[in-house]
Amino acid sequence: MEVKIIKNDKNHLIAEVENQTIAEVLRVYLNKDSAVELAVWKRVHPDKPITFEIKTTTKAAKKALEDAASVIEKESTKYLDDFKKAAK
Repeated sequence: MEVKIIKNDKNHLIAEVENQTIAEVLRVYLNKDSAVELAVWKRVHPDKPITFEIKTTTKAAKKALEDAASVIEKESTKYLDDFKKAAK
């Protein structure tokens, strides 16, 4: 999945993502981070990409996004492994 960075200041990031499910999962995980002040997405029209916005207090917004993606990847891998074990 591709993320297109529109604005990347230290504590404020705006990006475009294509997938609504990915945007929502990122939003949920980012809002669990105490350094994240705001993590929201919106889609103004179905033909337009989703705009994702992150504002942070103590950590760089891009770092918060990378951290959330890393946690999602680790948890997804764990769930997939658990599922494979259960299916045997």
